[in-house]
Amino acid sequence: MAARHFRSFGLFLRAAFHDKTSGRTRKTSYTSVKSYSASTGGEGAQIAAGQTVVSERRGPVVIVEINRPEVRNAVNQETAGRLLEELQAFDRDPDLKVAILHGKGGNFCAGYDLKMLANEKAALKLEQDVRKDPGPMGPSRLQLSKPLIAAVSGFAVAGGLELALLADLRVMEESAIMGVFCRRFGVPLIDGGTVRLPRLIGLSRALDLILTGRPVGAQEALAYGLANRVVPSGQALQASLQLAEEISSFPQRCLRADRSSAVHSCFDASSFTQALQYEFDHGVPVIQEEAIRGAIKFTAGEGRGGKFSSD
Repeated sequence: MAARHFRSFGLFLRAAFHDKTSGRTRKTSYTSVKSYSASTGGEGAQIAAGQTVVSERRGPVVIVEINRPEVRNAVNQETAGRLLEELQAFDRDPDLKVAILHGKGGNFCAGYDLKMLANEKAALKLEQDVRKDPGPMGPSRLQLSKPLIAAVSGFAVAGGLELALLADLRVMEESAIMGVFCRRFGVPLIDGGTVRLPRLIGLSRALDLILTGRPVGAQEALAYGLANRVVPSGQALQASLQLAEEISSFPQRCLRADRSSAVHSCFDASSFTQALQYEFDHGVPVIQEEAIRGAIKFTAGEGRGGKFSSD
């Protein structure tokens, strides 16, 4: 990809990147498309011709879908920026508890759009500090504060696999395929693939997939821990919605504190002791806010016998 292409790409995504210090999202130079994050808050999908990413709110859950089925949902510059924008908006929205990432038309995502790479011949120049720019796939460098579920159908390969790895949980259809298919063409994993994959499934298995690029079916992915659920073909989105609704029903501050501690211990903790301290520091405030209330419910008979609902 040409230097001019990646320079413009970096500027494009940087414009969409959320300013954490000011709490504002900067205006982007691409043509804006209406989504839940830019709407008046009404429920339901808002799909317009030419939108590369569409979204739909269902109560406390938002579905974010890549909408380029003609190229198996390969991500171009606009799509990367839109995905970043939508997931940042989700993370900021106090009414949303879980997001689902999905691909329209039968495929999750086939990675970055290689046709863009094929037409560029000049030298490559990228921002070297990963803290300053989003990844080429858009949201791949985000550290979300709330759960994200990947509803995987068809192909989730190359950069598409990296997007799936961004999620907390992956619901995979029995006919779906994951893999580092970019191995065949000399395209590196620079959206967190070599970082997240070994942490999820172990270095030995990760290297098997990274070095060979081979396809991985749903049952093997489940055995590896790469997939969390396997469902019949065509049902990943519905199963993900049911899972998201279940997660949304729990006390959220406690859930997010435990999630944050698990992620911290895996990626950021300097020692076992420091990880324990982080867990304690973030867990104790939850006791007063949610745990005492929960204990009262339990003593009144709720949840006895391992029940997770009042049905």
